[in-house]
Amino acid sequence: MGCFECCIKCLGGVPYASLVATILCFSGVALFCGCGHVALAGTVAILEQHFSTNTSDHALLSEVIQLMQYVIYGIASFFFLYGIILLAEGFYTTSAVKELHGEFKTTACGRCISGMFVFLTYVLGVAWLGVFGFSAVPVFMFYNIWSTCEVIKSPQTNGTTGVEQICVDIRQYGIIPWNAFPGKICGSALENICNTNEFYMSYHLFIVACAGAGATVIALLIYMMATTYNYAVLKFKSREDCCTKF
Repeated sequence: MGCFECCIKCLGGVPYASLVATILCFSGVALFCGCGHVALAGTVAILEQHFSTNTSDHALLSEVIQLMQYVIYGIASFFFLYGIILLAEGFYTTSAVKELHGEFKTTACGRCISGMFVFLTYVLGVAWLGVFGFSAVPVFMFYNIWSTCEVIKSPQTNGTTGVEQICVDIRQYGIIPWNAFPGKICGSALENICNTNEFYMSYHLFIVACAGAGATVIALLIYMMATTYNYAVLKFKSREDCCTKF
């Protein structure tokens, strides 16, 4: 066998679906965790400086956000390991497919592990759909604030007395209690908030984090298809009358 044939054989054993899913999963989780962590810190700064000057009013929210930041560390570590394991499992099963007519034999333990990955990947896929929906909530909140600021800056309202009647009440989103002070910002003060670096960065980082969560969902969908197919191949190979290559 020449060098070219050897390279073709090696490339034929690469699980391209699992490889693409791993790259997409790593990228999506990195964007979600990194951008989400910084955006949460910026959100706390905005609340403390403008919407809730009394520390006791947002103490619970600060604790929840700090807990979420620690959870982000755990998510990043888990998916780094899980992606590598699924990629290794993809290499193993692809080798099983390529040796379908040879002496390669699957074991009950191997099929059990492959089935476990199918179940776990489906559970993680459903969970990340929830994470994706949850990550869209701060994007919606910041978009409403940004769009209100654009109304204030528009020529139709700029310089009129009605500008000070255009407000954003952050308490309606339920992240701070109704007795929080001031809770509501109007007019030029709201426009100044939208011009701050904290608001600009947090808004766009939440958008990127939401996109990262969406990319992770797509990666898990690819993993679902790959692991389900891999399990079906191993199940098929376990039969004694296995004679058809597919």
